[in-house]
Amino acid sequence: MKRLEGQTAWVAGGASGMGEGISELFAEEGANVAVTDVQVDRGQELVERINAAGGSAVFYECDVTSADSVRDSINQTVEKFGGLQSVLNCAGIVHVGMLHEYSEADWDTLMGVNLKGIFLAVKYAVPHLEKNDRSYVVNIGSVGSFITQAKTPAYVASKHAVLGLTRSIAVDYANVGVRCNCICPGITDTPMLRYHMSTMPDPDAALRARLQRVPINEALTPNDIARNALYLCCEDSAGVTGTSLVVDNGYITTAEWDCAQV
Repeated sequence: MKRLEGQTAWVAGGASGMGEGISELFAEEGANVAVTDVQVDRGQELVERINAAGGSAVFYECDVTSADSVRDSINQTVEKFGGLQSVLNCAGIVHVGMLHEYSEADWDTLMGVNLKGIFLAVKYAVPHLEKNDRSYVVNIGSVGSFITQAKTPAYVASKHAVLGLTRSIAVDYANVGVRCNCICPGITDTPMLRYHMSTMPDPDAALRARLQRVPINEALTPNDIARNALYLCCEDSAGVTGTSLVVDNGYITTAEWDCAQV
């Protein structure tokens, strides 16, 4: 028996990176998957691939900063598949720069995607989620939900807020059967990581240096994050709500700057 048989999952930012990994794995586990993203071509290609492999998926163009866009894609998902059990908020962006160099638009855009998108998803999904005995919300935080890194102040602020918002959602909607948790990934090989590294003089060297701080000394994959999201979106994780699941290959367990020298 597939663990998500008969369920429907709405995945924000589902066309690439962690969202893509989640969309693929959830479909393999039997879920109907609504892939939502602003990356139309990539999202459509992913859905075609999932369906060709025997899964069930549909793509909806969705800007998570727009209430109308989020509401419409959730309603279309419910109309298409007859219900909604899981909401996975994977949409996220990073802006690299010193805080005094940010424009107001830079700040608002990042907070809109990383934080407002979760608010809108929960706002419009709850009327459908509460119809089930059990429903699930998973938000993608970061190790940046606990610690900081250089020149990403808005990103770090947003990810700290994602963790706090996750806990609040868990408390407020427990009485309608919704469990809400946060996955906090470490260094994960995604397009966003590659973009972040590209802002540095030698991207490959910068990534190698970062991985030397990680005890397991390798980057995570989107599928690694997807497997943890699967755990949180089924009753394998019964009783788990309002928590943060840190998936970081040991990154924040050590104060050593260069684990290769330990």
